[in-house]
Amino acid sequence: MKLTFVVNDVQTEKEDYTTIRLARRAVRNGHDVSLTSIVDSTYEPDGHVAALASKPRKTEYEDDADILADLKDAEPTRIRLTEQDVVLLRSDPAQELESRPWAPTSGLLFAQLAASMGVIVLNDPQHLTDASNKTYFQQFPEAIRPATCITRDPEEIKAFIEKMGGRGVIKPLQGSGGQGVFIVKEDSASNLNVMIEATVRDGYAIVQEYLPKAADGDLRLITLNGKPLKVGDTYACFRRYNDSGDARSNFTAGGQIEMAQPDEDALRLAEICAPKLIRDGMYLAGLDIVGDKMMEINVDTPGGINLIESLTDADFAGAIIEDLERKVRLREHYKGKLSNDDIAIM
Repeated sequence: MKLTFVVNDVQTEKEDYTTIRLARRAVRNGHDVSLTSIVDSTYEPDGHVAALASKPRKTEYEDDADILADLKDAEPTRIRLTEQDVVLLRSDPAQELESRPWAPTSGLLFAQLAASMGVIVLNDPQHLTDASNKTYFQQFPEAIRPATCITRDPEEIKAFIEKMGGRGVIKPLQGSGGQGVFIVKEDSASNLNVMIEATVRDGYAIVQEYLPKAADGDLRLITLNGKPLKVGDTYACFRRYNDSGDARSNFTAGGQIEMAQPDEDALRLAEICAPKLIRDGMYLAGLDIVGDKMMEINVDTPGGINLIESLTDADFAGAIIEDLERKVRLREHYKGKLSNDDIAIM
């Protein structure tokens, strides 16, 4: 299987990224693996899409740091995305907001061209375009979502916070990793104007009701083909929490993790989400859950596989690579009769 990962920049990848764990597992399975940066594609005169890519030079690596060092040191080589079996889109649009705001859209357009020529592109690039910011979450059933307001009007934000009893969460419409997230409490009214100004300065703000159970952290539940990823009796699910006093539980905000068993509420939320994830070809997703509500759905770069594997004996990366192998076999059997978003979640 020819497998290419599209990332923000090969040189800025980190050894604890899920992408690197998946790449190492694919190499171990004997696959032809490449990593390319989101801005390194070319549309050729003959209609193919090429890219400069880094390729692993060994067949076995000691750990994720080993393969990452090899990829960063490798001389980029030209490949054709349109001749790959699978292209996994693993770039985070939030990382491009300041320096290269044009990059995510351009990357998705190249991915759509590859999908139109029979390459399995995951998550489906057509629908990823629709999911370019947090408004995508508002298309899911109301039953799973906290009360939400999306606006740039400071007065609207204040009115919403007041309606929520003086508590809420303010964050940028486009962003990830807990960046720019403010927790509003009853005693923080004096800082509310500063929070609002900092958020709307660069665009829209999304304001949500505060869920008290967030004080204990949140659950990240990974889904594959629209359903919770499970190996044996172990779910790809962990609790993120922060003992530093920071209300955010994201890894980049100092959050920690522990393995967790999804409770009845988490599994119910995943079940409600499944039809839309499946319809939109969202092969791999991360559901962020607090109590009986979902805070976000990460469909761009859902991570945590390597962290889960460090806490368990479950080979989640292997399960994902084997599932990709299965999709390639199905594509060959049906020879063009399945669309990309069909095969994305089969």
